[in-house]
Amino acid sequence: MFILEFFKKNKECKHEKVTPDKDFCYCPDCGELIENCWYITRCSCCGVKLKAIIKNGKVIPDEHFCHNCGASGFLVEKVDKINFIDINYAVLVKAVVNPVFDEVTQSWIERTVSTAPKLLRG
Repeated sequence: MFILEFFKKNKECKHEKVTPDKDFCYCPDCGELIENCWYITRCSCCGVKLKAIIKNGKVIPDEHFCHNCGASGFLVEKVDKINFIDINYAVLVKAVVNPVFDEVTQSWIERTVSTAPKLLRG
């Protein structure tokens, strides 16, 4: 039973057609609003950039230790704008943005000569 679940197709959209050059974009496959987020990992001891990867949905460094000082701790830094120097160290995460809408319904009475327009409360 477990093997059959492993081979089932994943119906979740991967947003492959969303290009990394835009900050926000709508996915042409599913219609969701996608935000492109760039992340870089740094050594927590000396601050050297480490090559980042995504493993199990988390941003982690490719190696388990710093090549400069040998420390195993790291920091994940979100980068607003990616530049060509950081592109080899950065990883792109395509996050779905759920906009918050405050739904408000208003009704108005047509204006007559003797009264001013009033807002009806619902």
